[in-house]
Amino acid sequence: MSLPFHGNGPPKLTRPGGEPIRALVVDDEPSLADLMRMGLELAGWDVAVAHDGQQALKTARSFHPDVLVLDVMMPGMDGVELLGRMRTIHPDIPALFLTAKDAVADRLTGLHAGGDDYVTKPFSMEEVMLRLHRIVQRAGVTAASTAELTVGDLVLNRDTRTVTRAGTDISLTSTEFELLQFLMENPRHVLSKSRILDRVWDYDFGGQSNIVELYISYLRKKIDADREPMIHTVRGAGYVVKPCP
Repeated sequence: MSLPFHGNGPPKLTRPGGEPIRALVVDDEPSLADLMRMGLELAGWDVAVAHDGQQALKTARSFHPDVLVLDVMMPGMDGVELLGRMRTIHPDIPALFLTAKDAVADRLTGLHAGGDDYVTKPFSMEEVMLRLHRIVQRAGVTAASTAELTVGDLVLNRDTRTVTRAGTDISLTSTEFELLQFLMENPRHVLSKSRILDRVWDYDFGGQSNIVELYISYLRKKIDADREPMIHTVRGAGYVVKPCP
């Protein structure tokens, strides 16, 4: 598992009052749990760690987590049973499961039990953060984001699903809109094809990175046509949107 984000991780999230998001990490491997804690703390989150189900239940009563990160396979109380018991305390708490790479049954069991997502071991901390960001945003844990994103003369409104450049309306398909929104949420940050696939097409798409190139070309025809380009390719790294000089 890797920790660094190199400045290109997802934007910092907070609770509605501005307080850090609270995550409870439960894994019977202390070294993995500590690495997870370090990664989340680097992102500005408050983190509590437990190494078994009973300790996790006790910690949750005082810590009041916003999201759970649960290992599926633990001795005694496994992650699935723990999630069920957690939800008697916090009924709507979202959860990310950690599963073995080849344990398909564990992943399905976790999702059927109400888990919101999963990552397989070994994993990168960047992937964990991307999935946790999606989970807490869907669950309404985070502060409401502003409806409007602006990069240079390009404006995207999340509420009205409209896009303009220099005041001119630009019509986008749903997928084009999601792709542009992700780029504009991370202005001047290079986003890799794998990150774009994970965010816009989700992990079930199958990793066909050529679809990213295709939709980037669609966006360029609409956003940059007869204008100074804002969408740029960084060879070998990904794509970035930035205001014109």
